Amino acid sequence: MGFLDNKYLLRSETALALYNAIGKLPIVDPHNHANVKELAENKKYSDPWQLFAATDHYVWEVLRKRDVPEEYITGNADPEEKWIKMAAVFPEIAGNPVYEWIHLDLKRYLGINTILAPATGKEIWEQAQAVLAIKSKRPQELLKEINIEVMCSTDDPVDLLEDHDKLNKAMDKTIVRPTWRPDKAVNIKSENWKSYMDKLAKRFNMEFNSIKDLTAALKMSHDYFAKRNCVASDHAVVAPLSADADIKNADAAFKSAMNGKALTETEASCYMNYIFGEIAELDSQKDWVFQLHIGAVRDVRDSIYKTLGPDAGGDVSDHYIDILSPLKKFLNRFDNRLKTVLYCLEPGHQATLATISRAFGSKVRLGSAWWLCDHPIGMKRQLEYIGAVDLFSNFAGMVSDSRKLLSYGSRFEMFRRVLSDVIGEMVELGQMPYAPAEELAKKMAYYGPKEFFNL
Repeated sequence: MGFLDNKYLLRSETALALYNAIGKLPIVDPHNHANVKELAENKKYSDPWQLFAATDHYVWEVLRKRDVPEEYITGNADPEEKWIKMAAVFPEIAGNPVYEWIHLDLKRYLGINTILAPATGKEIWEQAQAVLAIKSKRPQELLKEINIEVMCSTDDPVDLLEDHDKLNKAMDKTIVRPTWRPDKAVNIKSENWKSYMDKLAKRFNMEFNSIKDLTAALKMSHDYFAKRNCVASDHAVVAPLSADADIKNADAAFKSAMNGKALTETEASCYMNYIFGEIAELDSQKDWVFQLHIGAVRDVRDSIYKTLGPDAGGDVSDHYIDILSPLKKFLNRFDNRLKTVLYCLEPGHQATLATISRAFGSKVRLGSAWWLCDHPIGMKRQLEYIGAVDLFSNFAGMVSDSRKLLSYGSRFEMFRRVLSDVIGEMVELGQMPYAPAEELAKKMAYYGPKEFFNL
């Protein structure tokens, strides 16, 4: 087997046959962090670093592990110098999925088969520069080449979504849909919460005198997104919220925070649980999918946080977090009336999420192995467990969760290959015939997510 050849990640002829059946299906990506403005403007990429690494936290973190100075990662160094520094250490990250993703991107979309290494960094930079100068490698043409049918960006409730309209008009179809992400409204513990309340009130020309005013503004935003083809919300929480607080106590906490008073943990929790429940009610009424990303403990490395700010690396998982108690209350409140997708950052929580998904029927589904688990090992383990405990047929599907355009191709290719290998192994072991295996693979790779997310 050669590096990234046609049998990449496929251990049998059956796996290869399955991949041949699903590899070229269009991509439906229900969750990513696309720069929609960049896609709408459709300018040529200035250099390979912009396309391959400027927004990719995975790349940043492996370079830090090899002691590349921050100046050559997120700093002000020249992009070519950054690329050369990456090439200098790239052989040392082999075994990490970043090594495969970068080479997949080079090979599949730029036609560059040379291995990135200290001696080839300059050569690949020049080759990539030449390819990126071609009009067919601008963002909108790359979307077509990658075979994106539809993708869902991540957007704040105050966003006007004008770039979405511009891109869809240019592509002559609804290729990007917004996703409603109200985390800033929910997280009353954030030091920026009050300023965000002011921003949200201004967006809808309101004054927030009570929590009912806030929920009215959120509904206006929710309706606005719905008119622009939104079909899902997205929520990042360390632990799930139970959504079982009453309005009286939540309103008191809201008014205290709006007046600048510090809240107790109980008061903050009451507010957050109440708002979380109201948001889920809005999704339920419109048959949206409520995506719940659980378990990211953010910004644990002080030096990165202090110099670069939030979400620049240093995020970890924690298997001690109690996810079952609040999640049980939440799912019981919305039993059989809210489509919910559970994404798991901590591998130790996967069994809990798989079994609770099994307990709550077809509207509660497992999302793809997420973030620190979205590599061949993590995806394989998750898929094997889903097949044994839950049902392959009810899998919510792959998401890129990426800011980088080429990732929509390379990450889906990696997933589809792992999926083909896992199901192919079951065929090889006599656990199912080939025909239903191929139908399962097609459903999990494309048809199932498209239907579940109303795409």
